[in-house]
Amino acid sequence: MYQLTALYNHPEDPAAFDKHYDNVHAPLAKKLPGLQRFSVARPGPGPDGAKPPYHLVAVLEFADEASFGAGMGGPEGQAAVADLENFAGAGVALLTGESNVV
Repeated sequence: MYQLTALYNHPEDPAAFDKHYDNVHAPLAKKLPGLQRFSVARPGPGPDGAKPPYHLVAVLEFADEASFGAGMGGPEGQAAVADLENFAGAGVALLTGESNVV
């Protein structure tokens, strides 16, 4: 498997971020050709009650790097990337690479 992990920083307006993510961005991501699995987590406080380092973590999985490249390089991938500026103003880290079940 090959995955893209998106780590979204805490937005100024969490409700607006979540609304845009759930109603606009996630549906764009679901259209990516070759996407096999898409999961989203909104981390809660740590065991000590500390605020988590990220507001939202999304993981998108593809069969391999070629499938990832084809999906992200096409119009659907370009639309999803372009949408980041509409809601992710606090920043997002995008990590890609092979993933293995251990």
